[in-house]
Parts: sequence; structure tokens; C-alpha cells
Amino acid sequence: MHPLTDDPLVASMVRIPGGTVDLRDDRRGTRWQTRIDPFLLGRHPVTAGLHRTVTGSDPSPAASGAAPLTNISWLDAVGLCNRISAGAGLGPAYSHDVRSDEVTWDRASDGYRLPTEAEWQYACKAGTTGYRYGEIDAIAWYDGNSGGRVHDVGAKEPNAWGLHDMLGNVWEWCWDVYDEEVYGAYRIFRGGGWAESERGCGATVRRRSHPTFAIDDLGLRLARGPLRPASD
Repeated sequence: MHPLTDDPLVASMVRIPGGTVDLRDDRRGTRWQTRIDPFLLGRHPVTAGLHRTVTGSDPSPAASGAAPLTNISWLDAVGLCNRISAGAGLGPAYSHDVRSDEVTWDRASDGYRLPTEAEWQYACKAGTTGYRYGEIDAIAWYDGNSGGRVHDVGAKEPNAWGLHDMLGNVWEWCWDVYDEEVYGAYRIFRGGGWAESERGCGATVRRRSHPTFAIDDLGLRLARGPLRPASD
């Protein structure tokens, strides 16, 4: 028995159906459409409690175990995905060359990983077409209602696919490089956080930072897949 196989925070993955998502880059003024294969996505952001279970360390010691994990860099996030995979008896999704800091994603792996930004946006919208999937105070912790702190996951209403905290509470790292020509290795994060303005908590908002960057309103959400078409 692997110690994380029955952990409810790992096991609570939502099956996201296949479809298409429209993306845009406002800086470049470009728009494009991407096909999304069925995949699994965590019902909640990764919690501080899960991180403590997996690593025995705590980057957010003041947070409750049910609060989203914060103060984690992109590089640490992909490493955590691999450690959770190992604990659940799954293959690692990532290989990390520590000399170059280059990370390679094995797309055939069955392990836990970060969602792509296309997957993230598609799952956030959950079939809706607006800027948000609901009224902001009902679905998100942001600077207008958070009281200046992170909150335990799952307290706000989910979207139509059962995903909580897709907007607000913590930003979430995605796999993608933002713009390699201009920003180098900077990676994308999505969703807005507890310190973000109302306007900044929207399904299409894109932010970026260096993969070593970590702060108290930035975390991650686990993904797995894509799933085989036969299971759709």
C-alpha cells in the first residue's frame, strides 16, 4: 500500500471532459484555440497539510492543514508533483537537470503534474463564457473579502464541474513558459489570490514570474492525464 493512495486530497480529482478553449495574449494582441483532451484536475488547490505529509517540511507554518499551500516556487511545485506521484505509486511526470534547471515533461507519464494554462482556463470556465463562473463574493477570496489572508480550501462555491477556488485564494502555477523571447524561463500562473483586486480574479487573467519565485498567495493544483479517448 502506498501511503498517498487513499489520501482524500490526492484522490479527490475531477474528470474534466474534452473540448476546446479560446486563449489570448493581450501583450501581443493574439488569439488562438486549443483542443483539450480529457484529463483529471484536483478539486482543490494542494494544501499545506498534503505538503507536510509528503515532504515533512512546511513553507507555510502559520497556515492550517486545510489551507492552500503557498510560498512554493514553480521548480519546487514540479518537484512536489513527482514526490506525490512516487507516494501514490505512479511514474514521475518531470525530469529536472539541476545544472541547467531545465525541466522536461514526460507526457506519457501517469503521474501528477501541473495543468497547462489551456487546461487550467478550460477547467476554470467549466462550459461558461463569461469572465467568471459566478458572482465573485460567492466563488472567490480576494482583497475585498479575504481579510488579508489565505483561507481553507473549499469554503466558496465550486464551478459547474465541482472545482473550488479556481478564482481567488491563491494563484496557481501552470506548466507553460510565458514568452521565452522576452521573459526567458518565466512561467505562467493563473486565477488570482487573496490579495488580488476583484478585476484580477478572472478566468482569462495571465501572470508570470521566474520559476524560482515564491510568495504567500501563489500555490498549485494537481493534474493527471490526458485520459485515453476510450474512457471518454
